[in-house]
Amino acid sequence: MKKIILAAVLFIATSATIQAQFLRLGVKAGVNFASQTGDAALEGVAFDKNGITSYHAGLVAELKLLDSFSIQPELLYSTQGASYKNATTEFKNELGYLSIPVMAKFYLGESFSIEAGPQASFLLSEKNDFDVKDAQTFDFALNAGIGFKLTKNLFLQGRYSLGLTEASKNADVKNSTVQISAGFMF
Repeated sequence: MKKIILAAVLFIATSATIQAQFLRLGVKAGVNFASQTGDAALEGVAFDKNGITSYHAGLVAELKLLDSFSIQPELLYSTQGASYKNATTEFKNELGYLSIPVMAKFYLGESFSIEAGPQASFLLSEKNDFDVKDAQTFDFALNAGIGFKLTKNLFLQGRYSLGLTEASKNADVKNSTVQISAGFMF
């Protein structure tokens, strides 16, 4: 019986060590430079678009499949949108999403990586300076970027997200976001 318990403890300890090298969890946060591409005509009135500066924050995991390849799923709260202006009106449209990017990471060395992957986002909130709730509830995007590990636990990332679906029910616009992030892996 003692041998079985000892074998089980050794198996669990070895599995935990292997698991710790295979899967790492962390947090990240950063700034979004968000805009919306496409036709900015709302209800037949043309508007000039400007980007907004916002934020993102959430959880990140890294599944190391090979020495130079990992999958990095994330769960982020991310605000995107744009500000609109014409001769008489100016307003800001800020959309809060629960974003789920899944990035393929290719390491070009110990610290530097290039990343690409899809992102699904679900609308959680819509703040605008006018009384119209017209945002689509789902947004799909493709992401590409770079990453750099400062230490074993600290990292920086830069990413561009190109929206592929319409962000509004009433205008032909898509989200476009540049993200700069800092994070910590446990």
